[in-house]
This record gives sequence, C-alpha cells and structure tokens, in this order.
Amino acid sequence: MSEDKANNPAEQIKPYGDSSKSKKEEVAQMFDNISGNYDQLNRMISFGADVKWRIKVLKMVSDAKPKSILDIATGTGDLAILFAQTKAEKIVGLDISVGMLDVGRDKIKRLNLDHRIEMIVGDSENLPFEDESFDVVTVSFGIRNFEHLEIGLAEIKRVLSKNGQLIVLETSVPDKFPFKQGYNLHTKVVLPTIGKLFSKDKRAYSYLSESANAFPHGQKLCDIFDKVGFRKADFYKQTMGVATIYQVFK
Repeated sequence: MSEDKANNPAEQIKPYGDSSKSKKEEVAQMFDNISGNYDQLNRMISFGADVKWRIKVLKMVSDAKPKSILDIATGTGDLAILFAQTKAEKIVGLDISVGMLDVGRDKIKRLNLDHRIEMIVGDSENLPFEDESFDVVTVSFGIRNFEHLEIGLAEIKRVLSKNGQLIVLETSVPDKFPFKQGYNLHTKVVLPTIGKLFSKDKRAYSYLSESANAFPHGQKLCDIFDKVGFRKADFYKQTMGVATIYQVFK
C-alpha cells in the first residue's frame, strides 16, 4: 500500500467496486444516479443540521471579503447559492457529476442567480483555471470523494490567490461516548437503510457511509494539509463531532 493510501484509506473505497472503472468515474456515475432526490435525502439524513453547517461556512467566507470564490464538488449548488449573499464578483461551482449540476442550474435559475453563479463540469485533480484565480475555495462533503486527495489539494493550492484560503466542510467521527456509538449506528444502519428505501441506487448510501468512516479527520486531515504546503490549518468540530469545518491558508 502506498503512503498516500495509508494516510487516506478512503481512497481505496469505490461506490461499486468495478475494476474496469476509476473511483472518479464511479463517483460521477453514483451522483448522477442519486441527483434527483439528493437534496431531500441529505436533509433527512443529517436532520437538517447540514444547513446550519453551511451557514457557518458562509460566515467564514464572508469574513474573508473575497472577490472570487470557487466551490468544488458543488453538487446541486447549495453553498454556491449561499455565496450570492457575499460581495464576490465571481462565483463558480464545479462538479464531476452532470446530473447534480443540472439540478443545481435549475435551482439557480429559479432564484434568478444565473447571472451571478456559473456552474461547470470539472475534475478536482485537474482544475480548468489559471494559477491564483480565486481568493477562496470551498469543498462541502466532497473532499473524501477525491480519487487522489493530495493531488486535488495541490490543485486547489495552485488556483488560490496569495494568502487565499481553503474552507472544507466534511463528515467526521465523534470520539466521545455516547456520540461515537450513536454515529456508528446512524452511518452503518440508518443511512444505508434510508438510501435503500428512498434511492434508486442501493449502493450509493452504503458507499457514503463507508467513505465517511474511513476518511481522515481532525488533526490527521490537518497534517495532510500541512504536507501539501498549506499553512495555519485549523479545524472546528460541529454537532458533537459528526462534521468538521477546516480552514487553511495558502
């Protein structure tokens, strides 16, 4: 096993385990499959807490007073839509899933924000932007789906402006009783069961649970940020540690 995969065992977990496809291809397929009811299931699975977490990210981004924002793994555009509340002149949402972007574009159009937010298909490991193009980059519940985490982080650092910041919202595992036990029950039993009942893709929500449990969090993820060359890495646990917000600087 390579050192990178040892640091991030989630890189070895794929939605469908098809040896003929890369993790990247499978992740795109999975999100295309579940894009139609992703927002509703997301609210249900997190009991609405994900909305509060995103509002905290919005506050951190607003405090930075960015002129340009890139939201990677934007999905259906929830964060990108929130960023319309900032004074940013340029807001771009990027995702590998065409299906998720189509849902996001419909939402943005209904909100009359299509003149403010651009949604594009793109790969986090090969971003279609010049060096130092954005003041802030965000990733919400998507960084654990990167096929090669350190390559994706290096690309983010490349497109960030000098002293720009990366803000990541990602799932994490609580380390205290009884929250750790409750989290394990929720992710290993409740989440896959909800996925099987309400999603046409029976495997997707099992993958999301497995990748969440395997992905490095807290100081371990901050150590990876440091290794890639970011600075001032810090993290803030949310809701007893079931999610974490990370803030790092170029």
